[in-house]
Amino acid sequence: MTTISVNSTANEEIAATEAQRYRALLAAARGLVRCDAAALLRLDGDVLRPLAVDGLSDETLGRQFPVASHPRFARLLESERGLRFAHDCGLPDPYDGLVAGQPGILPVHDCMGAPLRLRGATWGLLTLDALDAGAFEAVGPAQLDALVALVETGIEAAHTIQEMEARAMREQAIAQALRSGRGATRELLGSSPAMKQLYSEIDTVAVSDLTVLLLGETGVGKDLVAQRLHARSRRSDEPLVQVNCAALPETLADSELFGHKRGAFTGAVQDRSGKFEIADGGTLFLDEVGELPLTVQAKLLRVLQSGELQRPGSDRTLKVDVRVIAATNRDLPAAIAQGRFRADLYHRLSVYPLVVPPLRERGRDVVALAGGFLEENQHRLGARNLRLSPAAKAALLAHGWPGNVRELEHVISRASLRAFREQRRGARWTAIEPHHLALEAAAAGGPATPPAPPAPAPAGQHASLAAGGGTLRAATEAFQRAWLADALARHRGHVANAAREAGIDRSNFHRTLRKLGVPRPGSTP
Repeated sequence: MTTISVNSTANEEIAATEAQRYRALLAAARGLVRCDAAALLRLDGDVLRPLAVDGLSDETLGRQFPVASHPRFARLLESERGLRFAHDCGLPDPYDGLVAGQPGILPVHDCMGAPLRLRGATWGLLTLDALDAGAFEAVGPAQLDALVALVETGIEAAHTIQEMEARAMREQAIAQALRSGRGATRELLGSSPAMKQLYSEIDTVAVSDLTVLLLGETGVGKDLVAQRLHARSRRSDEPLVQVNCAALPETLADSELFGHKRGAFTGAVQDRSGKFEIADGGTLFLDEVGELPLTVQAKLLRVLQSGELQRPGSDRTLKVDVRVIAATNRDLPAAIAQGRFRADLYHRLSVYPLVVPPLRERGRDVVALAGGFLEENQHRLGARNLRLSPAAKAALLAHGWPGNVRELEHVISRASLRAFREQRRGARWTAIEPHHLALEAAAAGGPATPPAPPAPAPAGQHASLAAGGGTLRAATEAFQRAWLADALARHRGHVANAAREAGIDRSNFHRTLRKLGVPRPGSTP
């Protein structure tokens, strides 16, 4: 089983290429029938949306045409083989004033078109327009039928190519994941009673389609639990799509999960599938679900209840079959009490809650996990037989691991690098000793070699904080806000560097900025 990370940029490139194919198809149509403008419009529910135009102004692509408001389009859709409107037809023409390259706003005087069908269903319309009355008098039914057949064949080919490209993109993501080891070498490890209980719970719920809420501290491996749940489910042959909700900008979270239609907002230049559509038939893992904005929580609740979603900018309802696994390290009942999380969504997500135990409750599992991380670092560094000394094992077992498995991974990575640099030439193994682990520094909240300290606070600043009144918590938060703002300034707004100096991962750093109200680089205070 492999976790698939879908590249949204690749999706947009595929959509852009598809638009180019449609424009080439229209150019070929104009080569067969002389006209001033041609358009391909796709039927989306009760609305026709232009996908490509040739000879019409670019403004046309930003419009949508409700069929009920445009009787000419309605008659074309109802026709069996298409039709031509008389030049003195009283029905309003949707393209009046939209023909490109004209000195003024000119009306269309000759108009014809036909419905297009794809795989037995009405796909949309082909329209041809001319400024001169009688321009289409010589175009008979046989010529129109041939033109429609040409365009329908091109649309079928475009759809087939798009499906092949999407499949290739997914296969490429799988191959890349396998090459990098994601989802192929990382798995849950441990034989402690706490882990045996977790394995039993996973096997119980995995075979169902129940929504699972994974609870646990930061760094316990909730993503690996989600992978194991998916691998043991009936959906294991379908994709597992992972979304880090904490990393989603609030303005784009809606689009990321549910997709969008072209023109739904500034910058939405192409239709885009959301993560729910990509995960259709498989599993969607919503990591850090407690960080979702309330507006997105309401839409997520609807999808969980009905299996239906709407892309922003679209009136069309899409049906999806997705098993949802969510994870959080937040106290969601407390967030509900504070009005930051919906109670109905919490109950919908926690149909089957699973608590992932912290590392400090897993006994000697810490040594087994360390062995796996040593193996990874051994290959990465080209080191020979990285081994834990007895004293190092004892140090690992004695540590409290507030950062859980993620902290252990980072400790082992640093220790491996230090030991590798000290390795004697020709040694048969590289021993990791307690001083390589530097757990005393980790317990103090920083690495063995701390970064340069921040500039000292102005004289009297700490005293003024204390003298300012208020609670210790308020004073602490004020200090944290000042420190984080200074860190961002020192690193010229580079969040990753500031987070590294703070000794926390980037997603937690973002969350802390948001919690304390510290403006992020480029944001509006």
